[in-house]
This record gives sequence, structure tokens and C-alpha cells, in this order.
Amino acid sequence: MLKFKLAALAAAAFILQPAVEAIAQDFPKGKPVSFICAFPPGSGADIQVRYLAEKMSQVIGQTVLVENKPGAGGNIAAEYVVRSRPDGFTVYVHSGSATAGNMHLFKNPPFDVRTALQPVASISKAPFVMTVLKDHPAKDVRALTEILKTKGASANYAASATSAKIMGEIYKQRAGLETVDVSYRTGQDAINDMLGGRVEFAPFDAAFAMSQAREGRVRLLAVSAGERTRSMPDIPTMREQGVEMNQLGWWGGFVAAGTPDPIVQQWNGYFKELLGRKDVIDFHTQIGADIFISSPKETHDLLKATVDEWAEFVRIAKIPQN
Repeated sequence: MLKFKLAALAAAAFILQPAVEAIAQDFPKGKPVSFICAFPPGSGADIQVRYLAEKMSQVIGQTVLVENKPGAGGNIAAEYVVRSRPDGFTVYVHSGSATAGNMHLFKNPPFDVRTALQPVASISKAPFVMTVLKDHPAKDVRALTEILKTKGASANYAASATSAKIMGEIYKQRAGLETVDVSYRTGQDAINDMLGGRVEFAPFDAAFAMSQAREGRVRLLAVSAGERTRSMPDIPTMREQGVEMNQLGWWGGFVAAGTPDPIVQQWNGYFKELLGRKDVIDFHTQIGADIFISSPKETHDLLKATVDEWAEFVRIAKIPQN
């Protein structure tokens, strides 16, 4: 069935190619561009996509709308782009690592991200962050490990995203812990249980972790990246504190496979111009992300490598497939 769907999409793209090539001559004029967001309005991802859409409209001199297509871990939004006309006017702006991870989180993925999506550029990269409450006795990961070993299976940790659980499980295995993971729908739900003393620690995405630290709720102990990041230079890595880990998420822009190369290259140029602006760099620094721009081919190679990487992450974390 998957091969049939992809063949049908390829055939449709071939039929549309002459018309799309004509559009490429005047791209992106003629109609509004849509940035597709995989999360609902008001979410952290939605805020990021809307910010990029607003700034991109200034770069291209054209309206950039945001369409929210939440659900199925991002597959609904991604499939919407996969099935869109390959003319460059519909762009999926999302976590490339999460997009790649869905190849292993679902028993029957609706499409192969490596062939159904055409990356145009990477945007940013950011780690997950190990956090404890501000008044927690552990001042670093080594101290936290000692406390958790004493408590054994009576201690819990919060995971409100797949990447959070992966960070938590890698930490557990490498540190020899029995700590039990507790799943939460949102980071705020997890924070509430931390405040209630029901969980010892929580890995959060960088944007949420930094916002909670600024509000004085949590202490940032370590990042999941193999090296310190530019946006959080004072936060040590898990590796520095004796836990081998190199988990780094990245965002990118994607269009439907079959989009003409001139349009793909134009989008890459637009993102390069956008991400070189100081206000855009400052925005990403505030949410714990480092600007990360690469060519369409480099981004495509990264996407394929991330698919392979996530096979190991899912195995380590023992995450059941949906």
C-alpha cells in the first residue's frame, strides 16, 4: 500500500511538473505561502512557526500564513505537505528529528520521510535539558544520581515528550538507575507534579526549560547535546557529568517531493537570509536554540541520518509503536 501511495504521488508530481516549472519563474509571487504547523495554536511550536512566518514574509515580500494541522505526532501535518501541490507554496516547518523519529514510532508510517519530503533548509538545533526544582538538593547530575540510587524504584521522573523520555531512559541506563518514568501531556502538567514532590527530575525541551528557569521554578543541570551549546554556554553537558549522551534535536523547512530544484534553492536562500538577521538569532537564543543553516542536500542527508539514529533511540527507550 505504501509503495502504491508513493507511486501515485510521483505520477501526480510528474504530470504537474510543466505547470510548476512555469510558476518557478516568478516564485513566490501569485498567492500566499503557507507554513504548516504540527501543533495547535498557542503551543510553543506554534509560537515559533508564527514568528518565522512573520519574519519570512518580510524577506520574500509576500504573505506567509500559518496553518495548524495537529495530531498523530506530526504525521497529519507532514502528510498534508506530502500530498500538497509540489510548487513550493506549502512548507512544513517542524522538528526534523521528530519527523525522522516517526518512522520508528509508528508500525505503519503513512509515508517514508526520506523520499516523500524534500528538505529546503535546516533552521536551528537545540538539546533537551535535565531539570530539577530550584530548591532540589542536587546541584549537578552526579548529586542527582546519588539521590536516585538511594531511592531506587520509589523515585519518578517526568516525560512530556518522546525526546524527553529518550533522554531520561538513556540517563537511567547509563547511570544504573531504577527511577520510573511518568508520562505527561504537557510540560506544564509535569511542572505541577514536580512542585507537588511527585517527580524528582524532568527533561524538557530547551525553550520550556529556559522559560521555567527564568521564572525561578527549576534549575538547569545539563543538556543532552554532546557539546555545550552557544545559546546555553554555562550549562554543562550530561557527558561532562559522567553520563555518555549526544542527543540533539533540529528544526527544518520541508516541501513536497517533486518540487522543482530552482524553488528548493530559492527557499534555501530565503532561510539563509532570514536566519542571518540579528533579531531572529536573538529570538532563537532566548528559546535555547542555535541557528543552524545548511543546503538542501546537507539537510536531506541529515534527515536520513536522523532516521537511522532514532532507531537506536527508540530501542534504548523501549518505546512501543503506535
